[in-house]
Amino acid sequence: MSYELLIGRRYLSGGRGNPFISFISVISMVGVAIGVAVLIVVLSVMNGFEQELRGRILSLTAHATISGFDGTMADWQSVVGKALQNPQIADAAPYIEDQVLIVAADRSSGALVTGILPQEERKVAALAERMKEGSLDDLLPGQYGIVLGNELAKALNVTVGGRVVIATPQPVITPIGVMARTRGFKVVGTFASGMYEFDRNLAYIHMSDAAKLYRMGDRVTGLRLKLHDMFTAPRVVRDLALSLGGGYYIDDWTRKHVNFFRSIQLTKSVMFVILLLVVAVAAFNIISTLVMVVKEKQSDIAILRTVGARPRSILGIFVTQGTAIGLIGTLAGVALGVLLAVNLEALIHGLEALLGTHFLDAKVYFMSDLPATVQWPDVLKISITAFGLCCLSTLYPSWRAARTQPAEALRHD
Repeated sequence: MSYELLIGRRYLSGGRGNPFISFISVISMVGVAIGVAVLIVVLSVMNGFEQELRGRILSLTAHATISGFDGTMADWQSVVGKALQNPQIADAAPYIEDQVLIVAADRSSGALVTGILPQEERKVAALAERMKEGSLDDLLPGQYGIVLGNELAKALNVTVGGRVVIATPQPVITPIGVMARTRGFKVVGTFASGMYEFDRNLAYIHMSDAAKLYRMGDRVTGLRLKLHDMFTAPRVVRDLALSLGGGYYIDDWTRKHVNFFRSIQLTKSVMFVILLLVVAVAAFNIISTLVMVVKEKQSDIAILRTVGARPRSILGIFVTQGTAIGLIGTLAGVALGVLLAVNLEALIHGLEALLGTHFLDAKVYFMSDLPATVQWPDVLKISITAFGLCCLSTLYPSWRAARTQPAEALRHD
């Protein structure tokens, strides 16, 4: 071991010198560790929130959709054939949807009711896996069954086996005047996606029943598409639009829910910058620590210079001490941050049970859990940035130490 590293390590441990210096060094390490840990936990929560939100959205919506400009599509079978010629498209399923009013006894609520073919819907979305009561196969043609979101069922105060009435915006002319077109449906199941917005506003019926209810005949509203790789959706949609030759409106999940994901990315970037200031404050505390060490070790520096130590060696001694503080603090922060992020949901649930409260309201945050996903590129970026700030903090005190003149330092000794 070179004498620069040996002396730097000895100064770090404090030796027989001032114990207050060792205490300040420990405080600097703890500050860096806490800053790094908090940054890792916050970014992991943002990553987990984004992944969970994307998964829940795509469990009920398709990767891409094709619809007619007027809201109907007559030749949907031929469009399905053309769409499946694209190797990036795995499956396609037709659907019919419209905004209606659902009435149950003395309660009512607006909802988007979608007509689907249960077996085809399984190929493009995970609705069947989100069923809470009943089964998607209970939607049989001509039976007028309906599957409600669990929050919508609570709002209407109905359960499986109950009955609701759907009123469509299409008018019906009767002898007593113009009235809304209505039809009774039996509740055959409920689903829970975990997103309040979907569970409160969506319902599903069989597509043949929807065609009669909405007077669609053989037409459909559009097609849902499932891709082999959902992240290729923008490119696949563009290629599909060119191959179909126009006349259709084609959309994908990245544009339909773009505000959600852009806000998450923006929040993640802002939080990184803000919390990085916490790490920076802790790293800059290393400056005061090394300044105190340099002040206390003036006579040692002078003696080293007298016996032939070069300014570069003096610089290396104090850079070693500051770098060690930063390295230990960063590694401890990474270990603590990853440990907290991995066990965050269990910790939150335990704290909620202890305090008897619930921190996340699904009506506000779209979900009731606090997922956390550790992404190692983020951990590496945080570690490199924090360690870099710590290394920068060592330069000024070390430069001051290297400029110490032996005669002036020993004048009063």
